[in-house]
Amino acid sequence: MNIQSLTASTPLHVAVGFLAMGGWAVFANAGHGIHTMLLAGFVQGLISGALTFGLKYSVDWMRPRLSRGPGYWVPPLVAICGSALLLVAAHWLSGTPEIAMTITVPLGVSLSYIFTYNILRQHRENPRISTKEAHD
Repeated sequence: MNIQSLTASTPLHVAVGFLAMGGWAVFANAGHGIHTMLLAGFVQGLISGALTFGLKYSVDWMRPRLSRGPGYWVPPLVAICGSALLLVAAHWLSGTPEIAMTITVPLGVSLSYIFTYNILRQHRENPRISTKEAHD
């Protein structure tokens, strides 16, 4: 497996999302006891793993349906708004005490990830347009 196929691996993206953001949620809720910390971490890990898959899938679905200008920012913004709603609802329903602190880092990382992923995919799918635009 080469580095390009590894970086495009959906299972790898999902696993990293689960571990990194679940770990953050444990830290963010550290002052509320081990049960609460672990529950918040598990909930965030599951959601982050699912969202990583969902973000990637939804942006890949939306991108070819939009022109290049809106195709850069509309898919990631739609995906991140849906993510924010899901995160708030899931943590509220599971009783996470530090919801804002728990979701701030995952949303920031998701926003950075999905914008970067979308831009790189657009450039990879349309290299002639990207090269021509760079010279204009």
